[in-house]
Amino acid sequence: MNKSLHVVIVFIMVAALLRAGNRPFDTDVLKTAKGDLTITFIGHGTLMFTFNGLVIHVDPVSKMADYSALPRADLILITHHHGDHLDLEALNLLKQEKTKIIAPQKCAEKIGDCIAMANGDDKTGDGLNIEAVPAYNILHKRDSGEPFHIKGEGNGYVVTFGDKRVYVAGDTENTPEMKALKHIAAAFLPMNLPYTMTPEMVADAAKAFKPAILYPYHYANTATARLPELLKDEKEIDVRIKRLYPPPSDTAK
Repeated sequence: MNKSLHVVIVFIMVAALLRAGNRPFDTDVLKTAKGDLTITFIGHGTLMFTFNGLVIHVDPVSKMADYSALPRADLILITHHHGDHLDLEALNLLKQEKTKIIAPQKCAEKIGDCIAMANGDDKTGDGLNIEAVPAYNILHKRDSGEPFHIKGEGNGYVVTFGDKRVYVAGDTENTPEMKALKHIAAAFLPMNLPYTMTPEMVADAAKAFKPAILYPYHYANTATARLPELLKDEKEIDVRIKRLYPPPSDTAK
């Protein structure tokens, strides 16, 4: 084969692999009374769940993966309106006729056809129960004094898969509402400074509501390795640190 042609072919193959989103994603499996829940850790605040034939995407963002190469969605959960969580391009790639999108009202205004959930709302469908938990800042604020995330604008979600309650916190701090949660089998808590929590804040929350499994996510350059030490005396909490694709430095708003 002509050397120049070989180089071109290799380049095309590499480009195709990159476009197909073929970098490996970490996964984990949670056993439930109604089958396995498979968790795919995509990047930043972006996750994918598969359960009993359903595909659930959480905060899909095009910078984190090529969504034309990933399974289409039965359900999409959006936590809030910032660009590293709400990406209309990714939504359009994932949507099919039956897809349901759940989002806060501020996102619904941009998305159009979706189910708006306010803090405290509770919905059941497709064998899942979904609760909207307030997601907001108390301590971390912009120079103007406004919180990075304002109470009432964003949701975390507790999704019940079979007999397991899974909490995806969104962008938030260790709020009273978070610390009051009960019977959480797995929790995804954010550590993206200065926008969300320090390791100490995550540990404080985990000690309060005691998830069986704690996954730090949306962690950017925050020191996830500190969590096992901070929670070493909490024997009932299994801290699992998974690889997440590092976001560009300008994604967190």
